[in-house]
Order: sequence, then C-alpha cells, then structure tokens
Amino acid sequence: MPFAVTPVLEIAYELRGPRDGPPVILVHGFPDSVRTWDHLAEALAADGMRVFVPSVRGFGETKVRDAWHCTGETAALGRDILEFADAVGVERFALVGHDWGARAAYVAAALEPHRIASMVAIAVGYGTNVADQRLSPEQLRAYWYQWYFSTERGVEALENDRIAFCESLWRLWSPSWDFTSEEYERAAIAFDNPDFTKIVTHSYRQRWGFEPGHTRYALDRSYLDGLPPLDVATLVLHGDEDGATLPEMTADRDAFFRGPYRREIIAGCGHFVQRERPLETIGSVREWFARHASFAAAPRLRGA
Repeated sequence: MPFAVTPVLEIAYELRGPRDGPPVILVHGFPDSVRTWDHLAEALAADGMRVFVPSVRGFGETKVRDAWHCTGETAALGRDILEFADAVGVERFALVGHDWGARAAYVAAALEPHRIASMVAIAVGYGTNVADQRLSPEQLRAYWYQWYFSTERGVEALENDRIAFCESLWRLWSPSWDFTSEEYERAAIAFDNPDFTKIVTHSYRQRWGFEPGHTRYALDRSYLDGLPPLDVATLVLHGDEDGATLPEMTADRDAFFRGPYRREIIAGCGHFVQRERPLETIGSVREWFARHASFAAAPRLRGA
C-alpha cells in the first residue's frame, strides 16, 4: 500500500483506475475503513476515473508524524484531504465522504472550493458540527457514544474493547442490515492503529467543546465556525433508518448551498449507505458526477 506524506501525516491509501482518469477521492468515517468503498471504487475505476481511497488519520496504516498532531477535529480531517491531494499531485478532484469523511468533505469544499469538481456526502448534513447547535431529544439519545467518549470511562471502554464496542455501533446504526462477521472483521482491522482511541475521542470531545482544537487549524476553525455557504455541487445520501445521525440532520440544508444541491433519502437503509445499498449508491454517484463534475480549472474562490 502506498503512502502520501503530508506536513503532519503519512497517509496510507489504495489506488484504482487509469493514470490519466479524472481523479476522485473517497473518504471513510468512524468506525470504518477503506473497505467501505470497495464497490463504489471498483465501479468508478471501471468508468475510467482515477480513484484514491485514503485511510483517515487514526485508522489503518496511516501514521501521525508527530504525537502533537493527534487531533481528531473536523478542521484537521478536512485539511487532510487537501494536503493528501497535494501529496499525490492532484489539483482538482471529485469527492465522496461518509460520516467523518462527509464532514471532512464539507470542510474541504468550504476552504478550497475551486479544487472540488463535485461532491457526494453520505449520512451527514452540512452545518451540524457546531457545539452549541440545538438537537432534538431523539438525536441527543442517538449521540450517546459521543457524550460517553467525553468521560474517562468512555475512553477506557473504546481503548480496551474497541472491536466489540464498534460492532455494537454498526448494529445500532443500521438495524435492518444483516452484515456478516467477515465484513465487519475486514473493516475492524483498521481500528488497530496506535492513535485510534486518542484521535476518535478527541474528535468528539473537541466537537462539543470539552477539549480545545489544535493551534495549526485555528484559522480554518474560525472561518468554518461562520458556516460559509458552499459553492460546490453537492449530493447528500441518507438512510431513513440511520441510528447515528437521524434523517432530520440532513433536512432543510438547502440555504447553505449556492451551487447544485440534492438530498436523497434511501428507504429501509441505515447509516452505512454505501455498504448496505451499493448499487443504489453507485447509480446516484455516477448520475451526479455525470451531470455536475467539471474537472477543468476553476476560479479560486477562497485562498486557504
């Protein structure tokens, strides 16, 4: 597996498709791995796209080059996408993100929209990463694990029994999905990263204001806190049985998008849309990119 060296990470990634194909980056979430994209990556590569599938910081073989940078904040995840693209020599690219990957995709689109040809976000709505946001009682209950990780007991539970803990999240978040033990185990290998617990728990602690963010991302955070509207063409996919981020979390987001925007709700589907409904996901992504992905140089709308 190749590595892309950025200012703070050595990012392990997989690569498919022709060398001269239009580039697309697929970004997984928590708790998952690059395996979540196997079906979509194969389909997009068959379409002639150059498909990059990186392991997110704290997962798989991706390494933090300095322990000082073991932050899981969303600003860092978004900046990681842009720095990964720099490291592999890609200027403009399409982007698909699930869960943390969707949050990171929104960040990248806000910071450097001229670089994103088109975007698909799965299971997360834009503007829902704000610490003081209002949440329904149902969503507060669904986020129990995030509050748990803000306690020392929660940190210990994840560190000492991460495989069983994360499998329970899969079952809670996708109640109708009968995944196999083999499929889960292939993903769970990625949780055996030495920085997994530190980065995961910091991500949620920082999101809700229990820990500070890293000084390296202070300017990005300041800009992102204003929830800037996005100019990137965006498709949102969300399962109506999602037990982590409820469908209400992607509703009524249209005002944040100045470019083409569409939201699709997948009936009978939970949190892991790309795993549970691979053919529907492939069809929606293909159709969206065919209509809205332009890889020609775009005007620089915001300098990072």
